[in-house]
This record gives sequence, C-alpha cells and structure tokens, in this order.
Amino acid sequence: MNGRLVHIGSAVVDYVYRIDALPASGTEKTASSYAQVAGGGFNMMVAAARTGMTVVFGGQLGAGPNGDFLRAAFASEGIETLTPPSPVMDSGNCVAMISSDAERTFVSWPGAESILSLAMMASVTVVQGDWVFASGYTLSYPGSRDALTSWIEALPADVAFVFDPTPVVSDIPRSILSRVLARTNWLSCNATEAAEIAGPGDVESLAARLLADHCPQAAGVVIRSAAKGCHIRLAGGAQQTIPGFKVEAVDTNGAGDTHIGAFVSALSRATQPFEAARYANAAAAISVTRHGGSSAPTDAEIQTFLSQADGPSTDVPGQTRKAHQTA
Repeated sequence: MNGRLVHIGSAVVDYVYRIDALPASGTEKTASSYAQVAGGGFNMMVAAARTGMTVVFGGQLGAGPNGDFLRAAFASEGIETLTPPSPVMDSGNCVAMISSDAERTFVSWPGAESILSLAMMASVTVVQGDWVFASGYTLSYPGSRDALTSWIEALPADVAFVFDPTPVVSDIPRSILSRVLARTNWLSCNATEAAEIAGPGDVESLAARLLADHCPQAAGVVIRSAAKGCHIRLAGGAQQTIPGFKVEAVDTNGAGDTHIGAFVSALSRATQPFEAARYANAAAAISVTRHGGSSAPTDAEIQTFLSQADGPSTDVPGQTRKAHQTA
C-alpha cells in the first residue's frame, strides 16, 4: 500500500428514516425504521479503509454529542482524527429519507464541519505519497472555503489531490471552484455535476472539456453514471466507459462515496485507472444491496464479487433489476 488518505472534507451525523414514499406537502408519514449513523465524508473514508488504505481525518468535528458520536465511529473503523474538537459548536446533522425505490432525499444542518481556518488545520500534515481528498460541501460553506482553498493550493506537488464537487457544486463561488480544480489530480463527479462545471454535453465531451478547460494538472476524470457505471478519461486522451453491475438496490445512500473511496484505494496500490474504476463500480454495487450509508465492502468482498462476475455465469449476487451504484 502506498500513502495514506488524508480526508479534509466534512462528516455529519445522519438520521435515517425508511419510508414507502415521500409525504405530500403538509402531510405526515410514519417511518418503517430509523437509525442514527455517521455520514457525510465518513462513507468515503470507510470505503478506503475497508479496502486496505490508512485513513486520517483532517476536517473539523464538534465538541458536543454529535462530535462524540462521530469520533467513536471513526475509532471503530481505525480512522485517526488529526484536529482537536471545535471550541464553538457541535457537528452538524443530516435527515436522510430512504424511499421504497431505494432513492434518498436529504435535509442537512451544518455545524462544526462548516468552520475551518488555517490555524485549525495546522496539525494536518501530508508527506510524499499521500492522497488528499476534499468535497464540494466544505467548499460551499462561507466559513471554511477560503482557508481550505488556500491549504489545497499549498499542497506539495508530490501529493495527489482528489476532488468530488458533490450536488452543491452550484453553491461554490466560481473563483473558489476554479482554484481547486486547477490543483486537482483526480476529479470524480456525476454527469449533472460535470455539466454544472463544463456546460451541457454527453459524458465523453464533458470529460474532455473538464480536463482541457478546468483541470490542467489532472491525471484523469471519472464521471459516475448510476446504472451505466462510469466513464473515465485520462489526460493522455485514452477513455473508457466502464459498465456497472446489475444488482437489486435497497439503499443508494453513500454509493457515490463508496465509489470514490474504493477508486482512490485501488489507485494507491498502483492499479491501472480503468481497472480501478471497475473495482470501484463493484464496491458501489455491493454497497447498494445493503442498508445504511456506511455499507462499503471489504477488499475480499469486492474480489469475490468480481471473480463471480467474471465466471462462466453472467449472474452476480443479488442480480435483478438495477445497478444504482454510482449515484
């Protein structure tokens, strides 16, 4: 294994309600189940850690019950927290409603993860061979975006930086987004997020424009496309659409995070990018067959899944209706 994953995004507590369908405006639903789980960036970190990567967290956690809950969840996965608790507020939370079609709807409230300064990040150091990850959520917060952008720009050239713009990409000031993309070595996003950055087009043209016009230092771009798998384009021009795996999805929450974490973990082991993308597709496919956002599989589970997918039968475990794995 080469290098650590240094995650400088955000983590929150998810309050997950399972319902048959979203309630109409002004009406009420009774959930069939409820769970309190670690969410946000935690899902990506778990995916990398369970596939063998050493993971540390350099974002901000709160000094209240939510922060304590997250620190315990981090410790259970062997993830070290590099920064002290926020002196002013608790960690934020997110209400996640999972409907019977496996889709999810979110309402979030930011907390300590939305406030960062360079002084807070003084204890976060990187070394040659590390992989640094940030998401659009932290860059969308007015209280964290400036410090985080400056910190990213100061990263040594021999440290790889991975960026996921997330669904809130339109909330990131364009000047901030441009600076972060200019330092990005690997960009992973879905097609909607790619179009928000580069304008409309199919995944092939979007990937080409992202590399040519927005990510001049990038080794490659990954555009995740749910059941279609993902499209990956490398800086040299090589590109492939890596198909997804057909599975019965029960919960798509955290699937994109799982994809990114598994992809980075595979790259850190010197796996070729197209094969790393297939590995990530498998990880995300497994994750959506399980309840909960932190449902990333282990490396052994992914290897078993892939060996069965490559076997004489075209079936894979749980194969039925859709591969919702790379949302």
